[in-house]
Amino acid sequence: MILETKRMILRQLTMDDVDNLLLIFRDPIAMEHYPSTKDVAETKSWIQWNLNLYANNGYGLWAAIDKKSGEFLGQVGLTPQEVEQVIEIEIGYLFVRKFWGKRFATEGALACREYGFHELNRNRLISLPDPLNLASRRVAEKIGMVLEKEVTKWNKQVLVYAVHKDY
Repeated sequence: MILETKRMILRQLTMDDVDNLLLIFRDPIAMEHYPSTKDVAETKSWIQWNLNLYANNGYGLWAAIDKKSGEFLGQVGLTPQEVEQVIEIEIGYLFVRKFWGKRFATEGALACREYGFHELNRNRLISLPDPLNLASRRVAEKIGMVLEKEVTKWNKQVLVYAVHKDY
């Protein structure tokens, strides 16, 4: 376990999470604001990317597990991202669609914000939602982030939301 919230345990992803992540990655609605859905091989690569982040940085995207049911809810965590030649730490979140609207993303993102500020001693954290992803933008705003600008990343336009430790 990395973090615990009121309703969730956040733990490192493992290769045993392929089927869990495919609940999100194969869902065209959940992946609407991403370049495409993912297959098994791409999902394994995604997990390996996170395993490398854990080894190199001590953080990455974590599996969000419901404390009561033990069910996989989604993923939330921190990842380094280059934005206009500067490495920033992004709070990212992506949940299984049946759990949307239940505030799990906000709860997880808030825990990650606190972890980033207090455990990683960062003074600034960002999120990079697609401009059309209103739900993701609302999560960023609910955890105190403010829209700063729009940039090109991943061959598309994304918004840069940021929060500072002294917000």
